[in-house]
Amino acid sequence: MTGNLYRGQAGLPFSSSLRVYEPIEAFPEEQQRQLLADGRRTGSRADVENAELQASLGRITRPGGDPFPTGRTDLVRMTKIPQGRHAKHEADDPDAGRLLYCPSQLVIRAGLAANALMEGVHSPLAELLIPMSQRDKHQARIDRINAGDDAKRVHTRASTWGIPFSWFSLFQESDRKDVVESGGRISTVRVWCPLTDALDRARYAVAHLALAAPDLDMLDDLTQLTEWLELFHVQSMVELDYGAVADKVYPDESPMDVRLGIECLAEGDMTGAAAAYRRLASRWIPIRQLARAS
Repeated sequence: MTGNLYRGQAGLPFSSSLRVYEPIEAFPEEQQRQLLADGRRTGSRADVENAELQASLGRITRPGGDPFPTGRTDLVRMTKIPQGRHAKHEADDPDAGRLLYCPSQLVIRAGLAANALMEGVHSPLAELLIPMSQRDKHQARIDRINAGDDAKRVHTRASTWGIPFSWFSLFQESDRKDVVESGGRISTVRVWCPLTDALDRARYAVAHLALAAPDLDMLDDLTQLTEWLELFHVQSMVELDYGAVADKVYPDESPMDVRLGIECLAEGDMTGAAAAYRRLASRWIPIRQLARAS
């Protein structure tokens, strides 16, 4: 299934995701039942990725011009983490550990993406691709979700044609990595860390940038990222999923370069900060330029 996932992404924009996985008790009772039911039906991680990709491609060609998900078949990603005093033993046993859940929340996320598109530079084109009648219809779906008891936290952030530098500040070189390969290529790389570590690192970066570079755009990004992470259960996990762009950049030292750049700024070492930025730019600007390639 992993190979299908990689081939299915050929020709599509590189898409990366930042996800938060929460324990079941973090969700409202009704959503807990739904997540447990969805989890029992969920296959492998590759099955979930393929199902989501195929569903998104199917919506593009759906009769009637409605490109939005209906929410009838939402997906859930799951991961297991070791727990308790036997954590080391559990880490070697794939059936041991505690399950955490990350619901796809496609209805809400599609609405947010459409709003961003309508407010962006391509809004005239967006109005042609997404008629007002379909946007109104989808807003009614969002209103139904918001009227219920489901959690309002959006568990996934997505980025196309590159990973925001602010995301890398949440991770370090020692964090757990899953490298997924197929047919001699890297399908994706997933990096994991506990939410508490991600928050500590984000707050550290915000504190130093606020003093050393208060006008830097990355400071605003990190502040919003910190506020978002604070919404989630303390025992959550954070995942950076590179997606297919991993095959272009991995092995990737971006988390280290971001950390070194912030440390250099805090110490007044502009030469070191500039060197860290050059390394990041040489790695990621070519990826972002692909968005404008014909």
